[in-house]
Amino acid sequence: MIQITRKQKITAILLCLMLAVVSLSHARDFNIRVLAQGLNHPWSMAFLPDGSMLVTERSGKLRLLNKAFSADTLIKGLPSIRAMGQGGLLDVAIHPDYRNNGWIYFSYSGPDKADFSTEVGRARLQGDTLIDWQTLFKLMPKSNSSYHFGSRLVFGRQGDLYITLGDRGDRYRAQKLHDHAGSVIRLHDDGRVPEDNPFTAQKEARAEIYSYGHRNLQGAALHPVSGRLWTHEHGPQGGDELNMIQAGANYGWPVISYGEEYGTDTPVGEGTHKPGMQQPLHYWVPSIAPSGMAFYTGDRFPQWKGSLFIGSLKFRLLVRLELDGDKVIKEERLLKDKLGRIRDVRNGPDGYLYLLTDAANGKLVRLEPAAD
Repeated sequence: MIQITRKQKITAILLCLMLAVVSLSHARDFNIRVLAQGLNHPWSMAFLPDGSMLVTERSGKLRLLNKAFSADTLIKGLPSIRAMGQGGLLDVAIHPDYRNNGWIYFSYSGPDKADFSTEVGRARLQGDTLIDWQTLFKLMPKSNSSYHFGSRLVFGRQGDLYITLGDRGDRYRAQKLHDHAGSVIRLHDDGRVPEDNPFTAQKEARAEIYSYGHRNLQGAALHPVSGRLWTHEHGPQGGDELNMIQAGANYGWPVISYGEEYGTDTPVGEGTHKPGMQQPLHYWVPSIAPSGMAFYTGDRFPQWKGSLFIGSLKFRLLVRLELDGDKVIKEERLLKDKLGRIRDVRNGPDGYLYLLTDAANGKLVRLEPAAD
């Protein structure tokens, strides 16, 4: 259990003394408040209506932090999880109608003998235990690769569930419609396939696929105005992409990419463009290794309203993208080496911005206006 010890209180006081320096480096926009630490490679968070928060740890543990962030409860009842490489317990999301149905959704690397892959299930929380577990989706075919699970979960405005999947380290799987890998999946909230999914009429295709040609999508969020699904994905040695997802679209990996083969300056695939394949809204060269993503819609930071925030694992910073409709018009980089590898970014119901850091002693932090 994460407890706020005397040592941590002293650390928090010292941190407060340092905030003025941090604020000066960002035009006095915000302060950093550490809410919890000692998290083992936290991957995702979800806010519950009572103000408490669920936090996943890649090692396979699920924690419930109270609304004061002063203590946590270890939650029981998760399914079998293979925590290996980039796999483990990954995303968590609550149903849009959670107050009435109580469903909580999880993505994780689920085993089947020697192989494993991304799976998605749901359950209800009763005390410190998950009950009524239902497995809704399994990436097929499974493999023994420990790479590229994707795993973000997002509910659309009509209540459908989007699941992002990586190519599992085997790039050519992303172009095969009979293979789930390297795709965005769309399901009803109970796991059924929507009849209007784009490939339901193709006999050899996986009907769950909504878009394909992706490498490893670790960020996804709905645009607050259009309701469209935006995602980002890791490129190979450059070529990280920000995309707006369209039904049935091919996003090109590994046929086209702005990245290069590791250890070389050799371009991946056939170039950066090809008819019938989508171009990203924005891309990064060199790679920032993006993870987590949120549109800021709160009122605490009026100057940030409408911005898209993305965590960077490689450069240990937070990226803010200023948008004009569907165009990126400005990129700002914040918190360089202040917190470490930023794994998740969430727009809090209280108007603050919340971050998780990816480390053995990972932290949950909140950005607050300097004037607060």
